Amino acid sequence: MNIAETLKGLVMDSGLMAITWQQAVMIAVACALIYLAIVKKFEPMLLLTIAFGMLLVNLPLGGLMSPAPDGEPWTKAGLLYLFSQGVKSSIFPCLIFMGVGAMTDFGPMLANPISLLLGAAAQLGIYVAFVLAIVMGHTIPGIDFTPQQAAAIAIIGGADGPTAIFLATKLASELLAPIAVAAYSYMALIPLIQPPIMRLLTTEEERKIEMKQLRKVSQTEKIIFPIAVTIVVVLMLPSVAPLLGMLMLGNLFRESGVVPRLSDTAQNALINIVTILLGVSVGASADGTIFLKPQTLMIIALGLTAFAFSTAGGLLLGKLMCKLTHGKINPLIGAAGVSAVPMAARVANVEGQKYNKSNYLLMFAMGPNVAGVIGSAVAAGFLLKMFG
Repeated sequence: MNIAETLKGLVMDSGLMAITWQQAVMIAVACALIYLAIVKKFEPMLLLTIAFGMLLVNLPLGGLMSPAPDGEPWTKAGLLYLFSQGVKSSIFPCLIFMGVGAMTDFGPMLANPISLLLGAAAQLGIYVAFVLAIVMGHTIPGIDFTPQQAAAIAIIGGADGPTAIFLATKLASELLAPIAVAAYSYMALIPLIQPPIMRLLTTEEERKIEMKQLRKVSQTEKIIFPIAVTIVVVLMLPSVAPLLGMLMLGNLFRESGVVPRLSDTAQNALINIVTILLGVSVGASADGTIFLKPQTLMIIALGLTAFAFSTAGGLLLGKLMCKLTHGKINPLIGAAGVSAVPMAARVANVEGQKYNKSNYLLMFAMGPNVAGVIGSAVAAGFLLKMFG
């Protein structure tokens, strides 16, 4: 037995000899995201699973995202390929929405209905990104986005990963990987992205504004709300039924008070399991050999632009409301109108406390925040109706 030849064979057959520069770049990106998740604690539940999925898929020869060979049963497919079917079928996004609904208290929004307007204003980036994607498709060589692709890219501005995946699978499944990675990455990086925009568009005096206590919302109102919203919105936009329906079902579990076990499962075990599967699957879609190309990088840039404009839209309407109410509304809560719950609301609260230690904006920011969830789902339904 020739030990030298055996060792040489092991090296030649290893992933070291098969790795491409694109995969090496993505491995470095994955390690950077893992650092941000663990050391900086930037939404680790999302970022850690996405980053590790990205790391796994870019280690060559693992076959984790390989479909089953022709003529072989589906069980022969790679592990992450099997996971990814839950993403492509929209099962995971809808289950995530059920969990989000079970964890969401719409009370702050019902106590302050003006929050709905802030949530709507924070969808501005969706429409800005749609227009930019169409314009770029006609002006930049090599970048040619169809209206369906532009709509799928634009929804990143809603800062809602499940909604972005849902719409991408319906309108532009070929772009699912970059859209999903961009949407979830920007959600996780809200603490980095939003504060500079907040400081740019608001004054120090506005950031110091303290808001008055919200009224108490009755249990009856909270029970009627998910039923009424489901009936009204789904009748108007049937295409939004899967997302909105699961969101409101989860919320009804929570507010009805008669199914505590179902509510607890949706809030904890179910959403935790699905978050792991969804996060790893999203990360695994970022294979460097197909991910690093001009169109993908443009999608990442458009997603960031959409997110910035959505944040700005909520802030600007917040400033207008602040002026109209003679300083009773802190504009920072408008930034929470993007639907990353409760991340955006926490960021608004933290930013407000930097300038006024006794300023507690969290509950006020939760109103626009949960309104943004509904707003992004409705925007997705509208785009699906227009271009589906």
